Amino acid sequence: MSPRNPNMESSVYLGSDGWWHGRVTMGVKDDGSPDRRHRRAKTEAEVRRKVRELENLRDKGRAPKAGRKPTVAQWMETYLTDIASLKLKPRSLDDYWSKTRNDIVPGIGRHRIDKLAPEHLEKMYRAMLDDGHAPSHVLKVHRILSRALKIAHRRRIIVENVATLVDPPTVDETEANPFTTDEAKAFLRAAAKRPSFMRWCVGVGMGFRQGETLGLRWLYVDLDGELFHPQWQLQRLTWRHGCKDPHACGARLHRFEPCPPDCTTHKSYARGCPKPCPKTCMRHASACPERKGGGLVFTRPKTKKSRNPVPIPPPFVPYLLEHKARQEETRAVAGDEWQEYGAVFARQDGRPLDPRADWEEFKELLKEAGIDDRRLYDGSRHTAGTILNELGVDMPTIMEILRHTQISQTRRYVKGRSHLSKDAMRRMGDTFMPQPEPTSETTTESMTESTDRRAARALRRRRIR
Repeated sequence: MSPRNPNMESSVYLGSDGWWHGRVTMGVKDDGSPDRRHRRAKTEAEVRRKVRELENLRDKGRAPKAGRKPTVAQWMETYLTDIASLKLKPRSLDDYWSKTRNDIVPGIGRHRIDKLAPEHLEKMYRAMLDDGHAPSHVLKVHRILSRALKIAHRRRIIVENVATLVDPPTVDETEANPFTTDEAKAFLRAAAKRPSFMRWCVGVGMGFRQGETLGLRWLYVDLDGELFHPQWQLQRLTWRHGCKDPHACGARLHRFEPCPPDCTTHKSYARGCPKPCPKTCMRHASACPERKGGGLVFTRPKTKKSRNPVPIPPPFVPYLLEHKARQEETRAVAGDEWQEYGAVFARQDGRPLDPRADWEEFKELLKEAGIDDRRLYDGSRHTAGTILNELGVDMPTIMEILRHTQISQTRRYVKGRSHLSKDAMRRMGDTFMPQPEPTSETTTESMTESTDRRAARALRRRRIR
């Protein structure tokens, strides 16, 4: 009988180096050559255990691909460049890149993706929290990393997604702080003194997001049918290099050393001095002469439901017509300097309003109206949902107006009011609790007066005298 093992059967032997070795045939590589995997251990029992694990993965079709596995940093770059970029919206992709560069790569970037352990992730999350990052930020990093590892597991680059074995920090949901009805009226009275009055009417009264409001164009406004069609939104996107060598293009802006403690260059930065550039930095695309894809851009809303038409409140229509007439006068005055974008809410030269300037105006209006500071989202979208609920509008209708995909999301936008809760519980009590019976001393109305009562009053008068 031939001493050769049958095909696909593993071999275990003691090597001349004193180690036990195992060889497992997994199939064939991409180039057609045999795919033989090697395992070794100090004892025969240990190497046979490793061989059996590899055979089980092969038989279940879950064996990782042959070849040296990439590091976390290498895989994240592959994932974001070739995979996520085909599906994610530009702003989301920018956020993924930012958290990868600033958190994932410095934390666990040098680990090989197949050697990554849950302890590595937990240590990184702990360090991020100790550095002052919010739990919500750490949770977002966890989700990005988990998604990238899920794709690697699906493509058999790794055996298991270790991110599923880690519990990320618990995040307390940010409590909404919408305007009350009186605050909303005070805010709009302050806005009525400005040319952007209708912008805030649409935001507060209809619950439009900032990007949707600034991205409205007259082509998608049906004043006769009293409908807004929010087909586009305005967003500021990050510039991308259009040149062939991004690293050399941004050479004059690279800064590889950290700033000194008494740095004056970045003293106006709210988050302090930026981190030094990595050695292979390919950022600073805003200075590229062939830059592309950045600046203020009209983009599609994130979901199909967000593009559903929204009815315009009839009292808004005369003000919108007046706003349009004023814009025509501004266009005539601007002449050749006017840049036609068709924006409903535009600057003096026709360009769309800048989101940053819009946010600053919101803060100014809060001060003018005497309202305490809050988020722009609270003063628009949350306010619209809450006031609609106070007016007795049912939750499915509010969901349609705010264009949410799930009613659970709508419930998070609607905040209950204490005075409404008290009124509701008063009515609940009146419904279930019996009314107290009148006592003998209780005064009751009567058309005639009894003799006993007249006698009792006369007796009291005599006692007083």
